[in-house]
Amino acid sequence: MTNEVRLRAVEQADLEVFFEQEQDPVAAGRAAFPPRDSERFMKHWETRVLGDPAVTVRTVVVGGRVAGNVVAWPQDGRHWVGYWYGRDFWGGGVGSRGLVLFLGEMPVRPLYADPVETNVGSVRVLEKCGFRLLSEKDGEHVLLVLDE
Repeated sequence: MTNEVRLRAVEQADLEVFFEQEQDPVAAGRAAFPPRDSERFMKHWETRVLGDPAVTVRTVVVGGRVAGNVVAWPQDGRHWVGYWYGRDFWGGGVGSRGLVLFLGEMPVRPLYADPVETNVGSVRVLEKCGFRLLSEKDGEHVLLVLDE
């Protein structure tokens, strides 16, 4: 197996992996995002993510394993990007490489992200990928933008 990071279309089986990744209490705490039960999680993914043609989403694969996902969506007049990686894939550059690949497929600019301020790893991933911190803040979230 290789540690090459690649993107592919989301497959139905990926949703189970994404669900398990969201259930990780450390990841959920870092993201300040409470895990959903299976029914709510699957309904959200099937209707609001995969069922919405305005949403772009990819599965991030490393060495044949599903590492996580990257998604972009329009909301309130802006286009947003978010991602979720399993903890096994933190700290080795997978997040940055996955996001760079995704940004190459996602031509919309500006693109915004709003991680929790205390999630320094996520903020760092975004900055490494060219996002810049804006002075705007929404509660515990910071706002970053990719202009080019």
